[in-house]
Amino acid sequence: MERGLLWLPLLAVFIWLAWAGWNEFQKVEAYRTWAEAFDRAKYDILAVLGQKGSDITWGKPTRQGPVNLQTFSLAQVKGIQVMVGDRAIDIQNPPINSRNVALEFQLPDAKTVRIPFTDLSLATQWGKVLQQDWQRFKPDA
Repeated sequence: MERGLLWLPLLAVFIWLAWAGWNEFQKVEAYRTWAEAFDRAKYDILAVLGQKGSDITWGKPTRQGPVNLQTFSLAQVKGIQVMVGDRAIDIQNPPINSRNVALEFQLPDAKTVRIPFTDLSLATQWGKVLQQDWQRFKPDA
């Protein structure tokens, strides 16, 4: 009887892990379908991001597909920075480990869009690529 009681919490943990894995798989499959419409896309547990030409679309991943989608054009952007916490970092020399990473876009009227990332190296790669694309799409370029 005692052994059964000891194994019961472990069984509950395994059931929870199986559910969590299935839930994440459903999110990735919904993202895969959504991402087909874009030239470049990324999936992260915090946000999905897609680029089609000069348009950037991002939102939150769910099992039914991304929600709270927002779109803006790189032609509108005044600046792009990779943020760690509340401070911008040098993309060429990023810190080794960081938390609370985001790609920040400055839009007209002092609006900012922050797209969260879990991985700093992925955020810096996206920052470099989008800054290059931004130079092409800027109205004054």
